[in-house]
Amino acid sequence: MKLSVIICCYNEKATIEEVISKTQAVDLGSGWEREIIVVDNCSTDGTREILQTIEDPEIRIFYHKQNMGKGMSIRTGIDAMTGDYMIIQDADFEYDPQDHIRFCAKVEETHAAALFGSRVLGGDVKYEYAHAYLGVRVLTTVTNILFGGHLTDVATATKMVRRDVVQSLNLTTTDFNLDFELPDKILLSGHDILEIPISYNPRTYAEGKKIKTSDGIKALLIMLRDRLGLTAVLKEDVKNKKNDIPTNEIAKS
Repeated sequence: MKLSVIICCYNEKATIEEVISKTQAVDLGSGWEREIIVVDNCSTDGTREILQTIEDPEIRIFYHKQNMGKGMSIRTGIDAMTGDYMIIQDADFEYDPQDHIRFCAKVEETHAAALFGSRVLGGDVKYEYAHAYLGVRVLTTVTNILFGGHLTDVATATKMVRRDVVQSLNLTTTDFNLDFELPDKILLSGHDILEIPISYNPRTYAEGKKIKTSDGIKALLIMLRDRLGLTAVLKEDVKNKKNDIPTNEIAKS
C-alpha cells in the first residue's frame, strides 16, 4: 500500500526541513511505500525558499499563490495524493512522524476507512493551555452527539483517511475548521472513525501556535452546518468555493 503524507506549512522556517527529514526517516514497514506532499500556504519568513532547494523524487511541493488557510492546503494535498491513504502531518514538532508506523499497522489490521490519533488515550494528556483542553473536550462531545461518533479527540491534527473516502466528501472549508468538517462528513457518510493514542508535545503561542479561541466557535458553526445540511452558515462557504480559488503552482512533482 501507499501512504500520502500531507505536510501543510505557513511560516515554519525553523522546523520544516527537520519535519520532512524525520518523516522520510520513518520505516513504515514491509509492503508500504510513501509520497510526501508539502503545501506551502504563501509563507513569508523564508520557508518557501527552503522548500525550493529540495530535490527528492519522494517529495512533491505545491505553492499557494496567496494565503488561503490550512484547510485549503490540506485540500490541495488531498487532490494531489496518489496513495491508498493520506495522513496529515503538521510542520512543527507537536506531532511525531514516528507514529505513522502504528497508523499503517492499524489500517493493515482493520482496513479502517479513517483512523485518528488521540492525544488523550493512554492517559498522558499534555496541553499548554486549559482553555484549549476544555475546548477540545466540548467540541468532541458535540461531534459525538450530532454525528454518532465515539471520538475522544476530534481536534487532533493527525488524521488518516482512505483515498476513496476522503476524495468523496466534498470538503469546502479552507481554515482550521477542516479538522471538524472532515470527521463530520466521514461519520455522515456512514464510515466509522477508529482512534489510536499518539505522542503530543504542544507548543505555545510564542513558539508559533496559530489556532485561537475564535476557531472553536467557527468549528461549532461548521458542525451545525453539516448536521442541518445548511450551505451558507459561514460566509466562507459562499466566497471560497474551490473554482473561485486561484490555481496552485506545482514546483516539483
